[in-house]
Amino acid sequence: MKFAVLDFETTGSQTTDRIIQVGLVIIVDDTITDRYTSLVNPGISIPSSIISLTGIDDEMVKDAPELDTVMARMVPLLQDCVLVGHAIAFDLSFLQRALDEHGYFAFDGKVLDTIDALRVLFPSLSSFQLSMVCNSFGIEHERPHQADSDAEVTALLWIRCLQRFQELSLLTLQRLSMVFDEVTTDFGWFVREMIMFKEMFAGDEEPAGQNYRQFTLAVKDWGEEDSVREEKDLLTLPDDFAVFFAQLKQALKERFTAYEDREAQEIMLAEVEAAFEQERHLMIEAGTGTGKSLGYLIPSLFYGLKHDKKMLVSTHTINLQEQIRERDIPLLMDLFPVGFRAAVFKGRSHYLCLRKFETKMGQQDFEHGKEDRLTAGQMLVWLSETEHGDDEELHFSGKGTQFWHSVASDSDSCLNRACPWFKKCFYHRARNNASNADLVITNHSMLFTDTKAESRLLPSYKHLVIDEAHHFEEVASKHLGIEVVYGAFVGTLWWLYKDSRNGQLPILSSKLSRADGEKGLAWSQILDAMLPVLLQIKEEWDELTDLLFQLVSTRSDPSQQTEGGQLVYRLKKDDKPPSWDKLLVLEENMYLKLTEILKKLDKVLNEVKDQQEVLDVQGLVTDISGSVKELYRLRDNLHFFMALTDDNYVYWLEAGTSKSKSIQLISVPVDVSPMLQEHFFEAKDSVIMTSATLSVGKSFDYTCEQLGLNTNEPEAKLKTVQLQSPFNYRQQALVAIPRDFPSIRSNSGDKHFLDNLSQSLAEVALETKGRMLVLFTSNRMLKLTHAALKEKLSPFGIGVLGQGVDSSNRSKLTRLFQNSPSSVLLGTSSFWEGVDIPGDALTCLAIVRLPFQPPNHPLVEAKMENLKKLNLNPFMKLSVPQAVIRFKQGFGRLVRTAKDKGIVIIYDTRVIDSTYGKYFLYSLPGPKIEHMPTNQLVGRIKQWMGESEV
Repeated sequence: MKFAVLDFETTGSQTTDRIIQVGLVIIVDDTITDRYTSLVNPGISIPSSIISLTGIDDEMVKDAPELDTVMARMVPLLQDCVLVGHAIAFDLSFLQRALDEHGYFAFDGKVLDTIDALRVLFPSLSSFQLSMVCNSFGIEHERPHQADSDAEVTALLWIRCLQRFQELSLLTLQRLSMVFDEVTTDFGWFVREMIMFKEMFAGDEEPAGQNYRQFTLAVKDWGEEDSVREEKDLLTLPDDFAVFFAQLKQALKERFTAYEDREAQEIMLAEVEAAFEQERHLMIEAGTGTGKSLGYLIPSLFYGLKHDKKMLVSTHTINLQEQIRERDIPLLMDLFPVGFRAAVFKGRSHYLCLRKFETKMGQQDFEHGKEDRLTAGQMLVWLSETEHGDDEELHFSGKGTQFWHSVASDSDSCLNRACPWFKKCFYHRARNNASNADLVITNHSMLFTDTKAESRLLPSYKHLVIDEAHHFEEVASKHLGIEVVYGAFVGTLWWLYKDSRNGQLPILSSKLSRADGEKGLAWSQILDAMLPVLLQIKEEWDELTDLLFQLVSTRSDPSQQTEGGQLVYRLKKDDKPPSWDKLLVLEENMYLKLTEILKKLDKVLNEVKDQQEVLDVQGLVTDISGSVKELYRLRDNLHFFMALTDDNYVYWLEAGTSKSKSIQLISVPVDVSPMLQEHFFEAKDSVIMTSATLSVGKSFDYTCEQLGLNTNEPEAKLKTVQLQSPFNYRQQALVAIPRDFPSIRSNSGDKHFLDNLSQSLAEVALETKGRMLVLFTSNRMLKLTHAALKEKLSPFGIGVLGQGVDSSNRSKLTRLFQNSPSSVLLGTSSFWEGVDIPGDALTCLAIVRLPFQPPNHPLVEAKMENLKKLNLNPFMKLSVPQAVIRFKQGFGRLVRTAKDKGIVIIYDTRVIDSTYGKYFLYSLPGPKIEHMPTNQLVGRIKQWMGESEV
């Protein structure tokens, strides 16, 4: 088969724009056989933005051939070819216009987009930007945004796609063909061609996996795992942990020639193991570079294996879970003298339900057309690769997450052992693995989900390590609270009934009406009678949320907006708005109608269940039962929120600034420490809490108070330890504070502050050649600074990337920043922690404002009210400690390795002017701290960076 891989550079994307460069690469089968490239004289001036992007200017094209000459050479090469391109719609539109303008017939061959193919064939690719994709495949992309270079790398990517197509099993290709109809899509036609190619060599095919129920899977049945050790192996473990670690350290030294002893890590290892042995709790702050993960994993495994105890590790982020799975566990399996099992266990919605996916494929239920088909195709290929069935392995585009939600595992619709997929089920596999594991790695959300489920999800455990423990109380509040979201309510109603033909109830009704006997018809009629009532409930929910939106949009304080720009309005039992009684009547009507209809549905489902196998509706009945349980939950949560009766909870509304459908009803406990005590610190033998940021001003009092732990009791079960980072911060980090920098006193002062900020940042960025991360606490301030900074820096070739401006995806922005030789990255909330940019990519970190939480956020406000009742100072007891921990996280972005060196600029002079500023500076890990006039900042940075390297 012959392919023509095409790329154009143009003066823009409008119909009046012209082509300025052509790149064409011809592939026959999977080999490049010909190339054609040329600059084109467009007859118009090239805009400065295009010159900046492509490097092609008017001088370069003035002597180039005009488009008619170029087309005369291109057209013969396009004969009998399948046209291929990266985001081909753009290039195709310019090609068709050029053919038409110069008297040629339109191109009427097949057209394929490499983005569609990459999305389906390589399900884990996290970006489809051409340079990013090339980087993922190890393809050198020399001149991005020049047509010859872009066409060349696109051709190489297409050859990779062809090779991957050929590796897929015939069954997977046949499944893909069902998803992509060859009559309506060229991609479907090409899949059909691949099937014909595969069938020619069917006898030579190596099994690509296990075929089951017309799907190719990478995994066997769970429960068939081999043993990892014999009982006698455990007798080889030394009794003394110090002896054991000395042996392990020797193995590490043999494995890694650059291995160095880390004093802080060895103290941590000993402290964690001692806490397990003595059955007490440990709070241990371990600075960056300590090697924290191994610091708790090694003693956890040693103690667990020695005493036959299940060890549980919980992280805040899925990212850290994956890092432990991919990096730390394989290393320890290699080094440990005895075999062990480690399992990662996440919340159920992270796992694919194979029964639901099979049903979706069988019904060809693609609500969002091409988008859903691409996601389904992506998942078909992924099934032939995945061992975990975990959505973190997939990268979803567009409506992909909505598609996932429709096929994700959930407890309410699970058939358990009655399911034909039970022994292949990814969730039950993960649960079985956790049950049989020596070490289980989970996350804080899952811990609290298990708590709410009365400990029925996680295997029984008495020893727990909480990593990223500074988030533990916050996650507890969120998960032990209640949230009702507009879309979740509507979504569940839609699952049951979309229209007369679509939805679980119409499908069940149709099946029952066709069944023999009067019962089936009677059941069908009962279900049909429910549909108008469901519509009424949906209309009442719309009316209620419209009124709630009016409430939040008219009564919310603009200063109370969340970081994402959400409107917020707190509701109080003793200060309800005048319209609340009307809202209560609406909610009461909904409650009564839902109760009546759900009871009827329960009755019908129970009767149908007796004959569900005969009627072939087993899966459908289970799914409807799941929707019914979800509606019961939503009904009760809404009722709880509207009543506002529990004094231990704080209640508030959140919404976007323009849509009532964005409404969220949130209620969370004000104080979760009693629950943490009951379920963790009193119930477990030993809980280890660790993080790089647990102390404030060298004291753990704030974190202990948040968790309900008392360090002052004579027989305290808790020990606290603070470990210094092994990095030499005195030589590696300079904290510079421009002492004369203006402060933000009011809205009128904002412009003065922002003008000074953008000027200073620009001067510093020119000195550091970009390589700067700027942390904000306000989206508005970020966006205003982004515009001003871009204007100042673009003439010098320094790019500016802004969160929420250039992209909202943190990982994508971080990659773009690291891959740009000179750029400035502006970030808000999510960039204050968890971002790792080691080496030369980051030289300067700027902190614009101290990260205080808005004091009028409902939960913060309620906590402050409680502190005032105790005659305590809420600012010093809550606001300052919270901000210090956040500040320490932000500071930690700069120095990530022992070789990093850089500057932290603090533009908030409160750190030196206020009485509480000392808590921020005193909490830092010993960097050099200096303050100076703003006009001396650049000179000091130049001097600091010029000093001898560490």
